[in-house]
Amino acid sequence: MSSQHFIPPMVMFRIKHNYGMIEEDLYRSGQPNELNFPFLEKLGLKTVVWLASEEPNQRFLDFIDDQEIQFHNLGVISSVSTWDPITEEVVLEAFEHILNPHNYPMIIMCNLGRHRTGTIVGCLRKLQKWNLTSIFEEYRRYAGPKVRVLNEQFIELFDTDLVRVPVNRPKWL
Repeated sequence: MSSQHFIPPMVMFRIKHNYGMIEEDLYRSGQPNELNFPFLEKLGLKTVVWLASEEPNQRFLDFIDDQEIQFHNLGVISSVSTWDPITEEVVLEAFEHILNPHNYPMIIMCNLGRHRTGTIVGCLRKLQKWNLTSIFEEYRRYAGPKVRVLNEQFIELFDTDLVRVPVNRPKWL
């Protein structure tokens, strides 16, 4: 006698490469494609901080508009080359958005979610007083074989005293 089991279909959400939760309601990712939109919609995002020097694709911009998500393009204040490390100016501008809990849920993005996003997250971890070994381990986990020593050096030398921490800051800081 054979038994038959009905397994109901599951809705699968495709998660973009280098997606991760940084803290509660604070996420990181590379640029999503249309298959990722249902997942992002479930996050209930209020804010996207875009770090790539290239503009995001039009479908993603349309999705942001449709969802009424605030979009902060910080890639336009960075250098013109995707190979140049992120600047202190961009990190401080990103922190203006990241440290404001009214912007949550939020996602921080660049094209692949590796270098610029990883540098911002590394500086955030430094602000949270993580040790450098843990910060670099997290950076390398997302960067994969494409680790950029200049980014790690930037994180190590980043002066957290330059960051204006608001009175109404996220509870994890």
